[in-house]
Amino acid sequence: MGRIRVGTASWTDKTLLESGWYPESADTAEKRLAYYSKKFPLVEVDATYYSPPAEQTAKLWAERTPPGFLFNIKAFSLLTGHPTKPTALYKDLRPETDKKNIYPGDLPPQAYEDVWTRFLSALEPLSDSRKLGAILFQFPPWFTIRRSNKQYLLEVAKRCSPMRVALEFRHASWFAGDNQDETLEFLRRNHLPFVSVDMPQGHRSSIPPVLAATSDLAVVRFHGHSDKWTSRNIYERFGYRYSDRELKDWAPKLGKLADDAAETHVLMNNCYSDYAQTNAQTLIELLGRQYSS
Repeated sequence: MGRIRVGTASWTDKTLLESGWYPESADTAEKRLAYYSKKFPLVEVDATYYSPPAEQTAKLWAERTPPGFLFNIKAFSLLTGHPTKPTALYKDLRPETDKKNIYPGDLPPQAYEDVWTRFLSALEPLSDSRKLGAILFQFPPWFTIRRSNKQYLLEVAKRCSPMRVALEFRHASWFAGDNQDETLEFLRRNHLPFVSVDMPQGHRSSIPPVLAATSDLAVVRFHGHSDKWTSRNIYERFGYRYSDRELKDWAPKLGKLADDAAETHVLMNNCYSDYAQTNAQTLIELLGRQYSS
């Protein structure tokens, strides 16, 4: 059985800071990261989806965490085909446009290449210190199963190599009927880590909770089951606290998944107040010392 790392998708959310989870002495960004990294061996950085990180920031993350701690970095929105605000781009690469959101096709080819180069370059301090777990590519609901999109998955992995990627889908076509076996086999054949999710069902972006290891790394993200999943308010979407009963049901499933991977990353993305942190701590206890740390 491989190692299971449990963490959360944020350590700086304002509602977390207000919740009292951090001690009063953790009153700076540096102290909060130090406190978090004593509790968990892994964290996901979602801010990089909205704006590319600075290399100096990544360097500080690496310096402020203990050996063996890992960061999973969410890919910048433009690189996954999501709408991106022009102001989120590097200043010298921003196109002259009145559009509120832009897509890769709105940039000159060289500018698009430069976004890729700078994004990956900024992560080098984490990679060099062996603290980069994976780059999470969460694709939009319109990213359906088709040949061109499969080719893009291969392109993403090639661009990022030797950094590791993890792939999360948000369109049910990848799992409809025989497509599920086709999808998982494609990922296994190309050694691409699949991101399993637990999320509300019945929505356009819903995918079933398929647990599968398609490489030496397995990733599971818990989004909660809010009945306000379609809300634009992020706290209404993710403000869901898992019950102990739910987590008890998940623990053996995660243990079984870890049988098929060298390492399994479990991220609680129900980031409202201290929900993610307390659920993650409970899950670690349920999994037991032999599975996680």
